[in-house]
Order: sequence, then structure tokens, then C-alpha cells
Amino acid sequence: MSENTESENTENTTETETATATATATEILPSDKKPISLGTGRRKAATARVYFRHGTGQVTINGRSFEDYFPRATSRMDMESPFILTETEGKYDVFVNVKGGGLTGQAGAVRHGITRALIALDESHRPVLKAAGFVTRDARRVERKKYGQPGARRRFQFSKR
Repeated sequence: MSENTESENTENTTETETATATATATEILPSDKKPISLGTGRRKAATARVYFRHGTGQVTINGRSFEDYFPRATSRMDMESPFILTETEGKYDVFVNVKGGGLTGQAGAVRHGITRALIALDESHRPVLKAAGFVTRDARRVERKKYGQPGARRRFQFSKR
């Protein structure tokens, strides 16, 4: 009898793993329409998955409107800049799932994901976005703290005598 319960448990866990793997896009997007394009963007410790579908330009980030999610105007402008450059404002509804990092890193990751999704939709956007520097991932990271000093570059105060 214990053999049956073990096989049932493995079947249940396999079904659960499969359900969670396929549920990532359905959690973000409403079930009535599938995305027409998707892109993954990264910046610092943040990762953003961006899904497009035809619509009115509504942007939803982690289930909230982007005005609520990014309270700073600079973060919102940073995120909207690929649409402004390619003149595609208001053509697509954008659904974003972003995690990790802070708000500035997340805004950069969303911008990178939007850029990749726009290029996946129409390759003619690439030269404009490349010239603005949006296609290349920003590889800058926080430099590690070294021992024998208080920070990455800062040294303890030096006394000559």
C-alpha cells in the first residue's frame, strides 16, 4: 500500500510543477488574449518579463498601473522612452512581471524588456533603439567591498604622523 501512495505523490508533484511552469504568462495576462510579443530585460539585480498585445497603451506592472508602481517621474520616463522613439505610443497594452533589485534597476529592466519586445515585433525599430543605447544591456554592477577599507574604493583616513 505504501508503494501506491509514493507513486501518487510523485504524480501530484509532477502535475503541480507543470502547472506552475505554464501559469507564468497566464498570471500576468488576462486569459482572453495571448501576447503578440514578449521580451526579457535585465538591469543590476532586476529581471523583467514584458508581454505585448494590441490595445490602447495601458501598462500594468505586477498587477498595478505603472503610475502607481513607479512614483518617480524619471523612472516612468525611462520606461516610456522606447515607445516615444519608435512612435508606437498607445498601440500596445503592456503587461510586466518584474522582480529583484530596486525601483531604478527595475525601471531599467522594464525598458530593456520593452525594447526587446518591440524589436521582436518589428525589426525595423532596431536602428533607432540601438542609436539611443537601449538594445545593449547595461552591464554595470555594484563593485564589491574590499577588506582593509570601508568600501569598494574608499580608504580609511591616512595619518602621516
